Amino acid sequence: MRVHIKEVQEGCILSEDVMGSSGRAIVQKKTVLTSELLEVLKAFLVPEIEVEKTLSSGHPFIPNEILDGEEVRREENEEQRELTFTELFLQASRSFKKEFRSWQAGLPVDVTKIRSIIFPLIEKIEQNQADLFQLHHFSTEEDYLYQHAVAVGIISSFISKKLGFNKGEIVQVALAGTLSDCGMAKLSEGILNKRTPLTQEEYQEVKNHPTYSYRLIQSTPFIREAGKIAIFQHHERLDGSGYPLGEKGQKIHQYAKIIGVADTFHAMTSQRLYRKKQSPFKVLEMMLQDLFGQFDIASIRALQVGIMNISIGSLVKLSSGQEAEILYIDENSPTRPLVKVLSTDEIIHLQRNRMLFIDEVKIP
Repeated sequence: MRVHIKEVQEGCILSEDVMGSSGRAIVQKKTVLTSELLEVLKAFLVPEIEVEKTLSSGHPFIPNEILDGEEVRREENEEQRELTFTELFLQASRSFKKEFRSWQAGLPVDVTKIRSIIFPLIEKIEQNQADLFQLHHFSTEEDYLYQHAVAVGIISSFISKKLGFNKGEIVQVALAGTLSDCGMAKLSEGILNKRTPLTQEEYQEVKNHPTYSYRLIQSTPFIREAGKIAIFQHHERLDGSGYPLGEKGQKIHQYAKIIGVADTFHAMTSQRLYRKKQSPFKVLEMMLQDLFGQFDIASIRALQVGIMNISIGSLVKLSSGQEAEILYIDENSPTRPLVKVLSTDEIIHLQRNRMLFIDEVKIP
């Protein structure tokens, strides 16, 4: 919906690029607006923008005035309108936050509620796989923990489906992925909300969360033993560098390997307190090269297949700042496709230009 800039607040999500007088985007769509970005828009004298109907917190955004003539009979319209993936994800993150708060208060994990939170998103992602590679746009410092849990469940289900798992197995992997960090509820608020680097002692406490997660779900009949093991092992690494036990190779359950890839992929592509978000292309390349030996190659390849299926013709921003169109993706090197620079029509094969990489995928 189109609203006046004075109506916009922090947490609004752009649904269309904000274009400058030069014809280039000042701020790209799917960006969560911060106070700094709002100042940028005002400095550029942007009068009005297109935003989503849901804030990054999962709450509805209700401006005083909508400029595009859209009906404001919300209750009637919302019942009839199918929610977008963005709205579903943000609402799911909000619901997960409520569950997380209940675990902090000492209540048990209700797996049936987690199923109801994650399943609509799994079904939605099957309709448009491109949404999977936009999850990182919606992470905020305040709600990252809850958004991350939902995202890991979705990505884990996607990987397991690509690996040929049956429906029952996909369900178990998705639930285990979503609940893999539920043990964070047993950490102190001081650690969870800390905005400065953790001390060594605090980090050691964080490393106990897989054990806490396992204890929270170990008696539930709705998660099979394989899923429970995966929750306990999701931070183990193939080379033995993980935790809590430092297990290696075949001692790590396949479900845990999948969740480990999903967890790391979303974390590395998301905006964090000490690190800017990175493009899915760059992260997959880093996981295959810089972190080689830690992660399950088949699971990473499954994510790459997803990228190959959605990216032909997509517009991207290169690390040089140039905008380009993806022309061809080599299945042997899907993170480094053949691209055409829009401003010059130059054809660049990123496989042969290692100094360049895809920095951002522009959402269609």
